[in-house]
Amino acid sequence: MATLAKNRRATFDYEILEKLEAGIVLSGQEVKSAKTGGASLHGSYARVAGGEATLINASIKPYTYASKLEGYDPTRSRRLLLHKAEIFKLEGRIQEKGLTLIPLEMYTSRGKIKMTIGVGRSKKKTDKRETIKRREDERQIARAVRKRQA
Repeated sequence: MATLAKNRRATFDYEILEKLEAGIVLSGQEVKSAKTGGASLHGSYARVAGGEATLINASIKPYTYASKLEGYDPTRSRRLLLHKAEIFKLEGRIQEKGLTLIPLEMYTSRGKIKMTIGVGRSKKKTDKRETIKRREDERQIARAVRKRQA
């Protein structure tokens, strides 16, 4: 399972309540480009409408070793492959106030490109400060432990 793209900002900006694995519909050149590191999930999100889940604003650069595609849009909307029950469940969760779908990671699994999406609630500025403070405290503790062992 090789990670192709990760949305590092997502866990800082959102409190992830639930995670799901979904397939993603890509063209052949997009698959090659993603496998060579041409994918980015920065600023992307997912939406559920009309019984379909869609990934919006994820960027996949055109594959450099193939012929140029006319009218190719790197940030086009892409379908996410989920079971109907999962889609209905997500649709119900999204109706709650303040919840959104965030793509967390794109990876390969048994030759297929999969994506982990999370149902998250946006963090307030104070929550982000607490996260930073907790992270700094953990670093200081780790440094103290390393010094004591040496």
